[in-house]
Amino acid sequence: MSQRKPVAIAARRTTTPPALKVALASLILLFGAIFAQLADARPAPVSFADLAETLSPSVVNISTSQTVKRPNAGPQMPELPPGSPFEEFFKDFFDKRGGQGPADRKVQSLGSGFVIDPSGFIVTNNHVIENADEIVINFANGDSADAELVGTDPKTDLALLKLIEKPAEPLPFVSFGDSEAARVGDWVLAIGNPFGLGGSVSAGIISARNRNINSGPYDDFLQTDAAINRGNSGGPLFNMDGDVIGVNTAIYSPTGGSVGVGFSVPSNIAMNVIDQLREFGEIRRGWIGVRIREVSEELAEGLELEDARGALVEDVTKDGPAAEAGVEIGDVILSFDGKDVEEMRDLPKAVAETPAGDTVRMVVSRKGKSQTLKVTVGLLDAEGNAVSGDKDKEEPKADETAKTEKVLGMTMMSLDRKQREAFGLKPEQEGVLVTEVDSTSAAAKKGLRKGDVIVEVAQDAVTTPDAVIEKVKAQKADGKSSVLLLVSRKGDVRFVALRFEDTEED
Repeated sequence: MSQRKPVAIAARRTTTPPALKVALASLILLFGAIFAQLADARPAPVSFADLAETLSPSVVNISTSQTVKRPNAGPQMPELPPGSPFEEFFKDFFDKRGGQGPADRKVQSLGSGFVIDPSGFIVTNNHVIENADEIVINFANGDSADAELVGTDPKTDLALLKLIEKPAEPLPFVSFGDSEAARVGDWVLAIGNPFGLGGSVSAGIISARNRNINSGPYDDFLQTDAAINRGNSGGPLFNMDGDVIGVNTAIYSPTGGSVGVGFSVPSNIAMNVIDQLREFGEIRRGWIGVRIREVSEELAEGLELEDARGALVEDVTKDGPAAEAGVEIGDVILSFDGKDVEEMRDLPKAVAETPAGDTVRMVVSRKGKSQTLKVTVGLLDAEGNAVSGDKDKEEPKADETAKTEKVLGMTMMSLDRKQREAFGLKPEQEGVLVTEVDSTSAAAKKGLRKGDVIVEVAQDAVTTPDAVIEKVKAQKADGKSSVLLLVSRKGDVRFVALRFEDTEED
């Protein structure tokens, strides 16, 4: 039987093609970069407990009350001769119906806020404290304190409060962070007072930036899926460093509860507003005097623009800053003070944030050609009216020879045609004109100012200063702690309660 000879098999030496070597090296570098980024990235938190424990003492619940005049809901009791057999019958009937005339009712509301200064300055939403007669701050440790309004900005729905009495100990407070640094996908923490339940914490992420929800001219909201419900309004939205990057303001909710779509005013907008309220008690925004509209694809072609961007000028205010700078109807504003105007809404924000008096460069497209103009920004007052920069123009003055009286820190006079014209009031406006307000008075603390009109005192109409004084004295003589005023400001009315203990007058 023949034997098979062993066969020697030589191991073949293989070589890696150069192209494959390059591909492998590239993959190694790619995975190395990915792992390096993962190593540097902040991991998802295992727990928010430490952060919540640190931040919660600075978040407050805000309770407000407002007196609302209830309209007459039914028929009046007929006038009957004394001793009439029907008098007792009708009296019992109307008493069972809850009275025959108008009656006041107290409306309570709850919201959230946060302390930004250990001396007692608190940020919240304007709609939380709007028209409130009393504001009470409830702290996480169970303490409560009364607060007064420093100022509000309805256009961004922000308000600044201050404790009436200085706290015995410095309050826990938080600081604003940089909302521009917040990225979609970043973790955030919301703390507030949903449904009046007290301090509650919810977590989520930044879902979107620069949201426009059509609530005002300066919409630029952060969107989050952290649970925000009714009562969270005015509360803070924190990043993972414990900085406030948003003020929780609104929700989108078909059901009335959280569906994961909440909106916060970015801290970079809030900081500017709060700083002005703290310094001036009101907002002072820039203004250039143009009426603008969005540039559509159809308009872009006719305007000789390559892209549909910018703000199309439809009207220019005569003698306004833009007119003086040479802006014309049909111009498309492409940039303002170095900031690109991609959409129409970018321009109002850029102008509003520019201090009045600053001269900035503005790039416009006119008939397809770019031009650079210099515009000196004007000023808008708290009501959104342009303030003239002409120092030769005096502010409206009432008739100095007219009789004036003073009460509760307010100097007043009766209204006539001259005063109505001087202060821009409607011919049918009735009441008593406020011509001066003592800056240290209770009236000033509640936001009353020159040009306001007192329509009612203690729910009775007044037309003379003497009538106001007599009503105030009567309320004080009756042992009331405050007097309720109905005040009109250019047609918008609100109730204001002035406490007697806050005044030094008898």
